[in-house]
Amino acid sequence: MILRSIGAVALLLGGLTAPATTSAATSATTSARTCDYYVATTGSERGDGSAGNPWKTIEQARDALRNPKYQKNCDIVVNVKAGDYVVDKTIEFTDADSGRDGHTITYRSADGPGKARLVGARPVTGWEKYKDNIYKTKVDRTFYTLFEDGARATTARYPNRTADDLWSPYLFSVTPEAEYQAVHNWLFFDPKDIPQEWDADFDKNAQMVVWSGGSWSWFTDHVPLGGADFRKNFFTLNHDSRFALVNSRSGSRYFVQNTLRFLDQPGEYYFDFANSEVYYWPKTSIDKVMAPTVKTIISLAGSSPDKRVERLTFDGLALQYSDFVNWYRYGWNSSGDSGYEHKYPIYDRQIEMPRNRFGMITLENTRDIGLTRLHVSDTGFTGIFLLFANERVTIADSLLANLGGDGIKVEGGYPGEGDISGHHTISNTYIDHVGELVPGDASGIELMSTGHNEVSNVVVKHSARYGISLEVRPEIANADNYARGNRFSYIRLEETGLDSGDMGAFYTYGVHNVEPHAIDNHVTQMVIGDVINDPAGQMPDSGTRGVHMDAGGCGFSLSNVEVGEVSDDKYQSYQCNEVTNANWQDDFDPSKMEYDKIGVTSSFPYPLPS
Repeated sequence: MILRSIGAVALLLGGLTAPATTSAATSATTSARTCDYYVATTGSERGDGSAGNPWKTIEQARDALRNPKYQKNCDIVVNVKAGDYVVDKTIEFTDADSGRDGHTITYRSADGPGKARLVGARPVTGWEKYKDNIYKTKVDRTFYTLFEDGARATTARYPNRTADDLWSPYLFSVTPEAEYQAVHNWLFFDPKDIPQEWDADFDKNAQMVVWSGGSWSWFTDHVPLGGADFRKNFFTLNHDSRFALVNSRSGSRYFVQNTLRFLDQPGEYYFDFANSEVYYWPKTSIDKVMAPTVKTIISLAGSSPDKRVERLTFDGLALQYSDFVNWYRYGWNSSGDSGYEHKYPIYDRQIEMPRNRFGMITLENTRDIGLTRLHVSDTGFTGIFLLFANERVTIADSLLANLGGDGIKVEGGYPGEGDISGHHTISNTYIDHVGELVPGDASGIELMSTGHNEVSNVVVKHSARYGISLEVRPEIANADNYARGNRFSYIRLEETGLDSGDMGAFYTYGVHNVEPHAIDNHVTQMVIGDVINDPAGQMPDSGTRGVHMDAGGCGFSLSNVEVGEVSDDKYQSYQCNEVTNANWQDDFDPSKMEYDKIGVTSSFPYPLPS
């Protein structure tokens, strides 16, 4: 059955309205009084939210505030006292939790940024020695990433990684007979790479991480393995990969993980899913191991685009630990595979499948939301995910670190079906270590099918692929393309492209495809450090770039941009953009660079990552 798209419904409800004159974190009425309530780890389930009798959890505060008796014609502030609040189930906010009558509701860390912590994990206990330095325990839940003493553990893998914060080294698939070159579920291996003894005791818990597509080093698949044929030398993947696993230029980079025989060094773990058993070799102490309980800690989801969550702010909270999934592929493989009828079915290949539309903080159908002074860390997938209909979301003064996928992802609706996402502000934000579990297509900030956004005073450091990307698709007509009016300023991108090629630290794709190319996206005061990938990664793709305007990346003005060393071009583009004072030009004038204003400001509330 072909279903009508969500985007088409949103178009009937109307597009985006003009930006409000006040930010999401500011009351619509500057003279409004404040009503204070309190949450504390020492609170009671019978608390009334007063300072002397606080609520025990944010959920309890949320539920109480739905009662009209707490709505007193004031801006509500829920003061969350310092301490760890364990989250076993996603904290959900709906349109019933919006600020009412023009007032705001703020959940704030009362004792300073990062002091009130929402922890999406619990300690793993019951360990017993298995052998040598390896411990073993039974667990009551399944999870797909693990942490020790605030650092992500490595799923036991072959070959072993060269460093804790890099993805290499890889093996390479080989090219079989021509009839197998288009397959997406058989990866042919070189028998010299795979020990023959694996044949006798193939582990059904085994998984593969692969940059499918051979020399197209664009996306990674994270796929359980169904088996291995050691006569014909191939692994069977339980789900089709994004691209075919070989092409004429190269095999695909891959490593195999989650087999007990691979557990051979500190910081590695193995999960026997069938028996609910985890094995771990600790780096420090087995008593410091944490396993995630949720994929999303905070969810804001209105019931529809015309019933949104509005006027909520989360300020100063720390959110740590969330889970990943058992298999991951970016997008559908073919147009129309979503099962929904769309004006541009090719866009099925450009967006996350529904099973992967989540972040540690997930927003859908929201307006005037503030996410300020947050510390988001150790995520299973994306840090902050804005899905479809969201308007005027402010992300500011925040630190995002050790992200399983993207740092911040804004995924608007399908092109040509309603302009439902935009007018967002991302400012004074530092994003560090991007794509730890999903290096393919990883980006510090990824904006898709969204416009009129302001991105300023941002640092992205240590990314497997992009620093910042703005994407739609080359097939989209200009009238149906909503990636317009975006402004990027005072940006620093460092250590990007570490695990991929054919990329730019600042990247655009399919943004402006038909002449004349009106200049309606703007980049100014941006410094890009060296974009040199990890040599142990053995990239078969083309080289790295500073700025890459890919496949219709037109209609941009770029001014005062400086790029460090790259392995390809500092700037690659069609002749459809305006460039002034960039250091790939002969007349570059560094005195026009405002270096002291680039990156996060002196008011940034957290110590900068080392």
